Amino acid sequence: MDALVPVLVNALDQAGDVLDHVHADNVDAPTPCTDWNVGALAAHLVATPGNFLTMMRGEQPDWSAPPPELSEGWGGEFRTHADDLAHHWHELDGDPPVPAGMQVAELAVHTWDLATALGRPIGELDPEVARVAVDFLRASLKPEMRGEVFDAERPAPPGAGPYEELAAFAGREL
Repeated sequence: MDALVPVLVNALDQAGDVLDHVHADNVDAPTPCTDWNVGALAAHLVATPGNFLTMMRGEQPDWSAPPPELSEGWGGEFRTHADDLAHHWHELDGDPPVPAGMQVAELAVHTWDLATALGRPIGELDPEVARVAVDFLRASLKPEMRGEVFDAERPAPPGAGPYEELAAFAGREL
């Protein structure tokens, strides 16, 4: 089992906690992920564990497939798929087809995006999750690979915490 699985589980838990704050009255709010409003980002986040589980089984998910239509219960729907992903990791025998660090990075960036959009305190997020995400992205995300997912890296402000460093690396406006 990958040594980062406990960090991945924390990333899944905190994403579910932030998704609990998505409601019908805030789905149209903007997010730091400029192509998505809160509802679209929440839908992407809800679909993420299932997509990673598909990848862990050696299959290719359809990341463009429409996510479930939800107006409430985002966190609960997410946790169902997050639990399946965590169980798969705990039962995994051999090398994973998808690194845990990549999964942590995806979850950490979008959890920060969503928490920021909802006005949730970033200080409640696990700093270890952000550190693992930044380390993975710095090691694997080269400038030519940023594509449409991440804008160019921005400088982190002086004294930035791990989530601000992550957001800046992901090209988010701070």
